[in-house]
Amino acid sequence: MKTILHKANTRGHNSFGWLNSYHSFSFGQYYNPERIHFGALRVLNDDTVQEGMGFGKHPHDNMEIVSIPLYGDLHHNDSTGRNEIIRQHDVQIMSAGSGIAHSEMNANKDKEVKFLQIWVFPKEHNITPRYQQKSFKPEDRINQILTVVAPDDDHAVWINQDAWFSLANLNKDVEKEYPIHQQGNGVYVFLIKGTATINGVSMEERDGLGVSDTNLLKIKADSDAEILLIDVPMNIQLT
Repeated sequence: MKTILHKANTRGHNSFGWLNSYHSFSFGQYYNPERIHFGALRVLNDDTVQEGMGFGKHPHDNMEIVSIPLYGDLHHNDSTGRNEIIRQHDVQIMSAGSGIAHSEMNANKDKEVKFLQIWVFPKEHNITPRYQQKSFKPEDRINQILTVVAPDDDHAVWINQDAWFSLANLNKDVEKEYPIHQQGNGVYVFLIKGTATINGVSMEERDGLGVSDTNLLKIKADSDAEILLIDVPMNIQLT
């Protein structure tokens, strides 16, 4: 088993007044040659956007882009005519494929929005751009591991990669096992809230832990904990 621990206070950080962003991997003005990607996982940004502000329309291609609001609402608009509000407990994915332009704005004038923006390298290149979002009941992940992104589960949003995202809200002292979905995959664990021990490694709020060369994660909540699991192929061809 291999593990790599990214403590919260070692992440990259950029603040632009309207945006406060922490980067688990190299992004924008933050570059760390030891943190380019974890397998197919390329970006995990922990963003806070001020009232009424956001990212103006900008292009992407050949990337799977997942947004998970933690607080507040996001207004998504893109070049296909899609115009949506993404709320807490929703998960959104945009397969940029052959090319798409989009904007992500704070939909509220009276409160900030906090969300995770996650990029995954695609399995197939230049597919027709695709968008999907779903709402998930918070009670369905209380002391359960709930799959929210998958290539093979109609209850989750679809991703153009052999990747699975799961969310769990575990009460203190609850223990769970997570079987890794596919041979050759690893899991990047992001601790949204609380404290937990994953395969013997202690984690605190906003820490990230990459685990590979194993088939199973053993998870113990050392306090009430909110956990994101990102299960991705480790061996990818970057083009």
